[in-house]
Amino acid sequence: MSRTIAVLLGVGAGCVVGMQAPINSRLGRSVGSVQAATFSFLIGTALLLVIAAFVRGGLGDLGHIGRAPWWALVGGLLGALYVTVALVAVRTLGASGLTAVTIAGQLAISVAIDRFGLLGVARQPIGATRVVGLVLLVAGVLLVVRK
Repeated sequence: MSRTIAVLLGVGAGCVVGMQAPINSRLGRSVGSVQAATFSFLIGTALLLVIAAFVRGGLGDLGHIGRAPWWALVGGLLGALYVTVALVAVRTLGASGLTAVTIAGQLAISVAIDRFGLLGVARQPIGATRVVGLVLLVAGVLLVVRK
């Protein structure tokens, strides 16, 4: 995949994530926060089961799940935590505030993951440009979430 396509797909995915919390929050007002997160994951799981059934390997490859390290199995837990927190926090921070703090958290942990080569990712040095990027991001977050 080209870098341009990857960037465009990433922007599209970011747009979807930006819409997810307000949509789930609205559902949460009708059925409850944890119930809304549960329904969100139920619908997502159903879609993924259909897609997985038709892609290379089908659902049979799930039989190889034991080959993965233990920490590779907690992604769904992290996703459930994020969705639940996001659908509640968006009510206070708004979509832009939630997105700003989420991106700041993502970038901060990603820099640490890169720096120390955690979770199977190759080590990457933290240069001055990354530090400046983090500082600018924090400044941006403060501007977005301040009252």
